[in-house]
Amino acid sequence: MEGYLGNISEKYYMTIENQLLASLSRETYEKLAPYLKRVSLKQGERLQEPYEIIHALYFPIDCLISITITMSDGSTAETGVVGNREVLGINAVMGVSETLQMEYVVQIAGSAMKIEAQVLRDEFERNQELRNVLLRYTQAMIAQISQTAACNGLHVLEQRLACWLLKVQERIDSDELKLTQEFLSHMLGVRRAGVTQAAQKLQESGLISYRRGYVQILDQPGLETASCECFKMLREQYDRLLGTKPRALP
Repeated sequence: MEGYLGNISEKYYMTIENQLLASLSRETYEKLAPYLKRVSLKQGERLQEPYEIIHALYFPIDCLISITITMSDGSTAETGVVGNREVLGINAVMGVSETLQMEYVVQIAGSAMKIEAQVLRDEFERNQELRNVLLRYTQAMIAQISQTAACNGLHVLEQRLACWLLKVQERIDSDELKLTQEFLSHMLGVRRAGVTQAAQKLQESGLISYRRGYVQILDQPGLETASCECFKMLREQYDRLLGTKPRALP
């Protein structure tokens, strides 16, 4: 694979804002294009509840969607994030049409390309290129979930917060993140007071600016240093499986 641009011209690529869609050849993308609908998603919107049938998949453009699991006591933890490198609902084309115990929640509002599950499933079954891309993506998502589980168990909260902010930044291509303290606590599986303390430490180090409902990354290299190794390891896994994410074109 030649990376996300592959054999697609720059002009063509600039019209495709989701990196996974941009990795497809022009021929394959044009087969899907008539069925892709741009939609706006609101923060806090639940796209799927546990054990619901998945009727549509979403290719995020500038929004961020969390895959979360809620325990019997009501506590919530994130198992993965889906942004412009990914697609939400991949299990719908892998023989499992339900979300199982997971919820899909919009974490940062924005746009996504929506496609009916049956349409993508039919093309997946007959198109070798699409099948290869989505299978590699599935492997990348499994790596993300596995890395998140290890990170939650082995690394301190300040490192985990830095890692999580970097993952968000990479997936919405912005240093400005509209994130509530409550949402951060849910995603990291900790109390709000813990998020506040960790964010204050990052802010005192000059790495971020943090106030209610808003985080701005001020020093990305410094934040990567403050993070655990999980961010770099996961990025390397994605780049190996799906191709290096291109820089923004002038």
